[in-house]
Formats: sequence, C-alpha cells, structure tokens
Amino acid sequence: MKTIEVDEELYRYIASHTQHIGESASDILRRMLKFTAGQPSVRVAPAAAGAKALEPAAVGQPPRDRVRAVRELLLSDEYAEQSKAVNRFMLVLSTLYTLDAEGFTAATDALHGRTRTYFAGDQQTLLANGTHTKPKHVPGTPYWVITNTNTGRKRSMIENIMQAMQFPAELIEKVCGTV
Repeated sequence: MKTIEVDEELYRYIASHTQHIGESASDILRRMLKFTAGQPSVRVAPAAAGAKALEPAAVGQPPRDRVRAVRELLLSDEYAEQSKAVNRFMLVLSTLYTLDAEGFTAATDALHGRTRTYFAGDQQTLLANGTHTKPKHVPGTPYWVITNTNTGRKRSMIENIMQAMQFPAELIEKVCGTV
C-alpha cells in the first residue's frame, strides 16, 4: 500500500464526500474517480504536520446505520454550508437514496401532487407534467426532482419519503426542520 500526503483543504474535501460511516479514503476516491475494483488502492496517511489520515473501513462491519448516517449529514460541514433550502433538500434526497435505493424508489413512485409529478427518471417528464417546475438532477441517483416548490412542500416530500422508508418520527421532524 502506498501513502500520499494531502493538505488540510483537500482532506476536508475528500472527507466531505463520505457516504457512510467507516468508508475509507480509497473507497471515497474510487467512487469520485470512477475507478473499478482491482485497480490500486489509495490510503491517505499523515506524512507531515497538518496532514490527516483517513482510516480504512473495518472488514466485516455491520450494514450502515441509516439513522446515524442521516444525523451525521445534518451535522456535516457540507450541510451546514448550504444557505438555500433547495440545496439542503437535494443533499437529503441524495443521502436517502444512497442509504436505501429500493426504499427511496418505492417512496418516490407513490409521491406526486394533484397536478404535478415530483420525481422522474428524466427532466423532460417533469417539464411535461407542469409549468415552471425547475427540475434538477438529484446527485448520485437516477432521479430528477422538481424544485420550484415552496419550502413547506419540499419538507412535505422529505417527510413522506422518510416515513415510507420507516425512519423514526423524531428524526423526520429534525430533518424537515433543517430544510
């Protein structure tokens, strides 16, 4: 295994792309760089003052704790830095999909408004089912979502998705309160 030195800013950038507890720097960088299995791994370790290490995930770890992962999102610098509700909305959606793609799909398939489609696999579907929908791609997912809704509607969409995915009510309330 090789060691590389990174500065504090780069370390924070890599760490901000962690998708679950215990994810190693190698896993994060492979995903970001679209490397496939079998290519050389990358381990970030301190080599000088100011450098930090990202430790590899323990082998045989239990499956991700979904509640903990959502709480960590809410406490993350990336989430805190978002000044717009729509950006926090997109981060929550992306995280929910990452935690349980099947549950997210089932929840969004059943979610729509009186005259609008909220989620679709492509931008054109959303544009065809409403005017001024401002569709955006949900990062890390095959989904597009309408974003031209008020914050209350965004909170309602998240609440419905999280309820369908069987998250605890107190966590749903906390997430919706931050959007």
